[in-house]
Amino acid sequence: MHEIHHWIDGAEYKGTSGRFSDVFNPATGEVQARLSLASKAELDHAIARAAEAQVKWGATNPQRRARVMMEFVRLINRDMNQLAEVLSSEHGKTFPDAKGDIQRGLEVIEFCIGAPHLLKGEFTDSAGPGIDMYSMRQPLGVVAGITPFNFPAMIPLWKMGPALACGNAMILKPSERDPSVPLMLARLLQEAGLPDGVLQVVNGDKEAVDAILDSQVIQAVGFVGSTPIAQYIYERAAATGKRAQCFGGAKNHMIIMPDADLDQAADALVGAGYGAAGERCMAISVAVPVGERTADALIEKLVPRIEKLKVGPWTAGNDIDYGPVITRAAKENILRLVQSGVDQGAELIVDGRDFSLQGYENGFFVGPHLFDRVTPDMDIYKTEIFGPVLSTVRADSYEEALKLAMDHEYGNGTAIFTRDGDSARDFASRVNIGMVGINVPIPVPLAYHTFGGWKKSGFGDLNQHGPDAFRFYTRTKTVTARWPSGIKEGGEFNFKAMD
Repeated sequence: MHEIHHWIDGAEYKGTSGRFSDVFNPATGEVQARLSLASKAELDHAIARAAEAQVKWGATNPQRRARVMMEFVRLINRDMNQLAEVLSSEHGKTFPDAKGDIQRGLEVIEFCIGAPHLLKGEFTDSAGPGIDMYSMRQPLGVVAGITPFNFPAMIPLWKMGPALACGNAMILKPSERDPSVPLMLARLLQEAGLPDGVLQVVNGDKEAVDAILDSQVIQAVGFVGSTPIAQYIYERAAATGKRAQCFGGAKNHMIIMPDADLDQAADALVGAGYGAAGERCMAISVAVPVGERTADALIEKLVPRIEKLKVGPWTAGNDIDYGPVITRAAKENILRLVQSGVDQGAELIVDGRDFSLQGYENGFFVGPHLFDRVTPDMDIYKTEIFGPVLSTVRADSYEEALKLAMDHEYGNGTAIFTRDGDSARDFASRVNIGMVGINVPIPVPLAYHTFGGWKKSGFGDLNQHGPDAFRFYTRTKTVTARWPSGIKEGGEFNFKAMD
């Protein structure tokens, strides 16, 4: 059985804890590798070595650090297909989706090439008599990233890029379900010129997470995952004086106004709701058509599109719409929630419960589901399902639709489809959600803006990537300087008269 280990001090580091986790092929249900799980002692060793390496890296000229990022971009592009194949084999997402996962992370690394500009401080000339003031942005030291299974390339890249470009060392704890791509990225960073020890990839479970949170050396932690764990990490990190940016669950609503192009809206809902098997924190999981006529027409357009979806393994070709979910437990949880929707009175318009793929009967595939007449008291509305399940909640008016999105405990992303600029502007201004799409179903900001949700979707003051990331991974030092005057007049060529 193939074993996967850690990456410490620029080399593969074989774990010594004796504890392992299985890495599955989600398409077949078979175990394809064993992952070594770190002990607290191993993690402490990685942190100590990172702290040593960070001193020189932090003192490196920002432009030289940016050149490492520049070469890293080239190497990722060179190995794009290989990275995507490994990602698909462990996660299950289609090959084009895997490449998209890598590409969106790559764009953040491209943004980080601008580190010399982003790290510039501020300067005030003559703040007082002979006094100048200026600020410097300096690295925190050693920081940590704890990243989820659903984007095994993108989110590690979102964490490591800004952290390293700012001059920090990073401890990356990727998901134990699909750990290989982060290790491959660490090798590419070494090839790009990153000094050994500056990036340590340590695989582990809760024992490793708690060791990160309790470490007195680690100064900041970034996390993406479920809301309960995000809140746990945020509170425990804050208790030990760390900075924390922790992003949790979502229940993203898409409002469909009566004037919307319903073909466009239906296509958007299918892609946003079922892409990546719904395992995206920005997936649209709730459609809110305004008015009965809009709802009936939307359902009529959705059903044939959903019934035509192709579900299969990534090896079946690029025309597969989505693959399996990550684990058998995830599949069982999705089907349990679907059954709860039926039991609580929702109309299951497209029923994927009996889906089975010939030759892959033991894989973690889930057929597509579409619910209609869902109400806010139902579990399928309140809970993040993280699967290929779309719920339709009918609203009588725009204000009722807006209230549904605003009243939900999650506030990650939302969208409105309309031809009316006034409605769109009002929605964007009033809705209490972090990322808003106008005729865009998955409003993930580009790398030079920031990504982050509100309410129980995000904990912390600063968001991911964009300028916020550079603020998060640095601290500001302000200097007030005054130099003695009277030495600038130059030489004197005659005897000085007595005062």
